[in-house]
Amino acid sequence: MMATRDSLTYRCARWRLFYGLRRQIGLLILLLLAVNMVGGQIRYSIPEEMKKGSVIGNVAQDLGLDLKRLRSGRARIVTGENIHYAELKTDKGILIVNERIDREQLCGEITPCSFSFEVILENPMELHRITVEVLDINDHAPVFPNKDKPINIEISESAAVGVQFPLQSAEDLDVGQNALQDYVLSPNDNFILKQHANPDGSKYCEIVLHKPLDREQRPHLSLKVIAVDGGTPQRSGTVNIDVTVLDANDNIPVFNQSVYKASVMENTMKGTSVITVNATDADSGSNGLITYSLSKTKGSAADIFSIDENTGIISVAGQIDFEKDRKYEVRVEAKDHGGLIGASKVIFDVVDVNDNAPVINIMSFSSPLSEDARLGTMIAILNVKDADSERNGHIRCSIDGKLPFKIESSLTNYYNLISDQHFDRESVSDYNITITATDLGTPPLSSSTKLHLKISDVNDNAPLFDKKSYSAYVTENNPPGISIFAVSARDSDWNQNARISYLLEDTDISGSPVSTFVSLNSETGVLSAIRSFDYEQIKQIQLTVKAQDGGSPPLSSNVTVKIMIQDQNDNPPQVLYPVQTGGSLVAEMVPRSADVGYLVTKVVAVDVDSGQNAWLSYKLQKATDRALFEVGLQNGEIRTIRQVTDKDAVKQRLTVIVEDNGQPSRSATVIVNVAVADSFPEVLSEFTDFTHDKEYNDNLTFYLVLALAVVSFLFITCLVVIISVKIYRWRQSRVLYHSNLPVIPYYPPRYSDTLGTGTLQHVYNYEVCRTTDSRKSDCKFGRAGSQNVLIMDPSSTGTMQRIQSEKSILDEPDSPLEVREDNLTIP
Repeated sequence: MMATRDSLTYRCARWRLFYGLRRQIGLLILLLLAVNMVGGQIRYSIPEEMKKGSVIGNVAQDLGLDLKRLRSGRARIVTGENIHYAELKTDKGILIVNERIDREQLCGEITPCSFSFEVILENPMELHRITVEVLDINDHAPVFPNKDKPINIEISESAAVGVQFPLQSAEDLDVGQNALQDYVLSPNDNFILKQHANPDGSKYCEIVLHKPLDREQRPHLSLKVIAVDGGTPQRSGTVNIDVTVLDANDNIPVFNQSVYKASVMENTMKGTSVITVNATDADSGSNGLITYSLSKTKGSAADIFSIDENTGIISVAGQIDFEKDRKYEVRVEAKDHGGLIGASKVIFDVVDVNDNAPVINIMSFSSPLSEDARLGTMIAILNVKDADSERNGHIRCSIDGKLPFKIESSLTNYYNLISDQHFDRESVSDYNITITATDLGTPPLSSSTKLHLKISDVNDNAPLFDKKSYSAYVTENNPPGISIFAVSARDSDWNQNARISYLLEDTDISGSPVSTFVSLNSETGVLSAIRSFDYEQIKQIQLTVKAQDGGSPPLSSNVTVKIMIQDQNDNPPQVLYPVQTGGSLVAEMVPRSADVGYLVTKVVAVDVDSGQNAWLSYKLQKATDRALFEVGLQNGEIRTIRQVTDKDAVKQRLTVIVEDNGQPSRSATVIVNVAVADSFPEVLSEFTDFTHDKEYNDNLTFYLVLALAVVSFLFITCLVVIISVKIYRWRQSRVLYHSNLPVIPYYPPRYSDTLGTGTLQHVYNYEVCRTTDSRKSDCKFGRAGSQNVLIMDPSSTGTMQRIQSEKSILDEPDSPLEVREDNLTIP
C-alpha cells in the first residue's frame, strides 16, 4: 500500500511537470514572435542551439531602413566580444545566426540571458543597438557530482528516526522550467526524501531515516536518487547510495551557526584566512572527533576556498575575481568518526577592487576631415568599457590639451568625438588627439588612445604677391627673349589648390596688345621681352599680371608691373642748322668791320637720346684760321675772337664737331662756310671755281641714263619670255584638246596673266627733275634758315636780287635763281 501511494505521488509529480512544460512552450512561441524596439534599440528573442544561418530577425524592416541604405552606409556589426554570434546580411537586411549559441556557456546561471551588439552605418553615421535574448531549451540533464561512483553513507544502527543525511545536489545547466525541479528516491523501507531550496532557487535533498535500522538484518542498503527537470522531453540524472549500518553513534555534529556570512576582497592572495566555522559533537571518544570538509553546491566555489579539516579555518585557495563571480556559497560539513554529518552554509560576498582600467575601442574614425566641416561634425565613435562595478566602473572621458574637439556621450558605453571649432588647414594641418578614459575608483585607473586627424584642404586662399606692385628696368636695344623680371606669388593652400599659374592680362600699349611686347612664363612668372625696345619710341610699359591657383573654383589676384626702358647712347647728334646740301654751298657772311665776339652763326643740333646721352658739346675741329673763330662749348655759337682784318681770306671753312655725353660718346660733324667780305661781288670771285662739283653732276646724269637703259632692257626681255610661254601653253592646250584630257591652266611662278598680255611682277616708278636751261643736271632748291646765307651752284654764273615777294618767285617755276634779302643763290 505504501509502495502504491509512492508510485501515485511520483505520477502526479510527472503530470504537474508536463502541464508546466506546456505553458512554457506556449510562452516560448510568443517570445519568438515578439520584437521590441524602444528608444532606437531592437530586442529579439531566440532559443539557444539554433542552426548556423537561421534567421534572427529582419533588421532593415525593424529599423525602417531600405536595403540601399544598408549597402551605401556599409552597415556592419561591432561587438566587444571575441565570438560573433550574429551576422548581418546587408543584401537582404536580415540578421542570422553566425555561431552556435549555448546559453549555458554564454550566461551560466544569469537570467534572462542576452547579448548585445551595435549596428553602425556611415554617410551619415548612425548607431543602433540590438539585443538578442537567448531562451533556454532543455538540452541538459541533471547531473550528480561523481555520478559514476556511489555515495557511501555510514549510519549507526542507533540512529534516531528523523536523522538527516544531506546529499550533494545535482547540477542542471538549464534554467527556469528546464532546470532541476524534483528529486525522487527509489522505494525502500527505512528512508524518505526531503527537498530544500537554496537562496538562489536551486534545490538540494536529504534522505531522512524514517524507520530505525537493524544492522543484523540489513547491514547494507542500496538506494537510488533520481533528479528530474521540468523540460520537454523530461530529462533526469541518477546517483546510487550505498548505506552501511554501524553500531550506535547517536549524536551528529552541530554547527554553532546555521549560516555563516563573510566578505572577501577580490584578488585576495591564496592562503589568506577568511572565516572559521565551529561544530560540536555530544558523543565521546572517537565518535566525538570531528573533521570538516566543503561540499560543492553550485559553481566553482569549492575550487576557490579550502578548509582545514581539523580547525575549520576556511582560506582562499583560488583566484577571486569580482567581475566573474560576485558571490560564493559553500556548504560546510562536520563529520564525526561514527559517520554522523552536520552541515552548515557559508556565504562569501566579494568586494570589488578597482583593478580594471577602462578599455577604449575605436568603432569608427573619419580622417582626413575637410577644413570647411561644420561645427558638431562627428569625427569618431568610441566604445569605452570598465569591467569594475559601481564607482569603479563609472567612466569619465576627456581630451588632452586644448584642441577644437569635445566628447559627448551617446548610448551606454559609447562616446562621440565631435568638432567644437572651425578648422583652418593653413594654420593647423593635422591634430594628434589623445583621448583619456578615467574611472572613478580609488585610486583611479585610466587608459588612453591616440588619433591622428588630418585636415584636408579647401581652396579658400587666393594667391598673394610679395609686393603690391613691381618695377623692373631693361636697357633699350635688348635682344629679344631676354628675361626682364620675375614675379612671385604664394598660396597658403595645399597641393592642387596651391599650384599657381601666371597670366598676362589683356591691355594695350600705344595701340598694340601687351603680348606683342612681353611674354610671361605661366609656371615661373618670368617676364621676357618679345622684341627689342627703343627708348625713343616707348619709355615705359605698364602691365597687369594675374596669379591664379588650380583650385575649383580657382582664386586669383592681380599685381601691376611697370617696366622702365633705360636709354642707351644709340643715336648720334643731328645737326639742324646749318643745313648740309649736296649741290649748293651755304656761306655765312662776316663783314670785315666785325668786332671781337661778333656772332657769325649758331650751330643747332639735337640728340633724341635722353639724360646725359643728350647733353651736347660743340668743338671746333678744323678751321682755315683758328685764331679768328671760336665755338661755344655748350651753345654752339660761332663768334670771332679777334678783329677781322683785310689780310684775312675771304673764304673761311670751319669744321665743327658736335659730341654727346654718352658712354661711348657719339658725334656729328658739320662744315660751316664763312665769307669774310663786305659785298657779294667780292664773294663770287672766290666761290666760282668748283669744277669738281660740275664733274659730280655730269657723273650723276650718266648713271641715270645707264639705269634707264638697263631697266628698258629687262622689260623687253620679260615681254619676250612671257610671249614665248603663252605660245607654248597654247600649243600644249591644243594637244590636250585633241587628246580629250582635262585642261589645267598653268601660271609660271611670280608672273600674272591679264587679258592675254604679260606684265612684270613689280611696278617701277621713275621721277626725273631737271631745270629748264640745263640738260645734264637736276637741281632741287630749299630755303635758307638765316638771313646771312649764301647758296652757290658752281654750274652757272650770274646774280639776281629778289625784288618781289616769295610768292611771285614761286609762281615762276622756270627761274633757276632765288635770292632772299641779302642771301645769294647762284644756279
